[in-house]
Amino acid sequence: MTHLWVRAEQRPNEERVGLTPEGAAALIGAGIRVSVEESSVRALPIAGYRAAGCEIVAENLWPEAPSDAIIFGLKELPEDGTPLRHRHIMFGHAFKGQPAGQVLLKRFKAGGGTLYDLEYLVDESGRRVAAFGYWAGYAGAALALKCWAAQQRGGIAGAVGRYPGKAALLADLARDCDGLGRPRALIIGALGRVGSGAADLCRAMDVAVTGWDMAETASGGPFPEVLAHEIFLNCILARPGCPVFVPASARTAPRALTVIGDIACDPTSDFSPIKVYDRATDWEAPALRVHDAPPLDVTAIDNLPSLLPVESSEDYAAQLLPSLLTLRDPEAGVWGRAKAEYLRHQVG
Repeated sequence: MTHLWVRAEQRPNEERVGLTPEGAAALIGAGIRVSVEESSVRALPIAGYRAAGCEIVAENLWPEAPSDAIIFGLKELPEDGTPLRHRHIMFGHAFKGQPAGQVLLKRFKAGGGTLYDLEYLVDESGRRVAAFGYWAGYAGAALALKCWAAQQRGGIAGAVGRYPGKAALLADLARDCDGLGRPRALIIGALGRVGSGAADLCRAMDVAVTGWDMAETASGGPFPEVLAHEIFLNCILARPGCPVFVPASARTAPRALTVIGDIACDPTSDFSPIKVYDRATDWEAPALRVHDAPPLDVTAIDNLPSLLPVESSEDYAAQLLPSLLTLRDPEAGVWGRAKAEYLRHQVG
């Protein structure tokens, strides 16, 4: 019997989960054994999983799971260097040359395990079967607007935390922007899931949006329009051949731009289109000031959907469930393609 083990997230400020209790019940009904770890932070209560018929196990017990269990989580594992012997479903951030990703791949190599990277679960046409993109865009645009509002008041954005839902987020933003005008935002990647979420947040907050996608960036740049908007939202994943949207010279160039929301957030990739910063920001310090006068702040948090963990979990889990239902044959279909991608990037 295929055994799916849903681990607790161990990264700070991570409350999402990729399987709802309703989804777990569907897997069990399809003949898949489901174990779910207790979690002190998960946005969805454990009682729902228990009622669905899941086996409930202790928090962070996954290293001791049976060797044939498939471990399912979202974000990073503890960086303790231990070999990884299981098959893992997770966001590995390991296939674009990221330094931490190379360390992760070596751990899989040492333990004989396999990484099914959630970013590389694709259908026959190469399209991702599930993504948190919409809520990443929504939350990323919200943080960029927070950064802008803090600048207008002579400061820099302070710590952020989770919201129980988007209504609470919008109410908080309204308080931040009370008495202020509104910036103009340029979204690159506007036709994708990330861009649509960013645009929806901007519309909800009366921020004027210029939406660009592949046609507008086909020239390869430079793109002076980026510097002509107060906020730039990058919704394009870094890939080989990606144009540079913000060169290093933008720090000191004449510009209206004061906030960059790098929602794709891949600053350590060789292909990053944003060249004014080199590290992600976090919940305690969401804004990185890369130039003082006039100010230029970058916000680049790599688990943005966790600001809205309930909505983002439910949405993502619904997208992923049809693929999870095919786990009884992990060598075929979406899982076979993911394994092949892992083997293609496996370190020597």
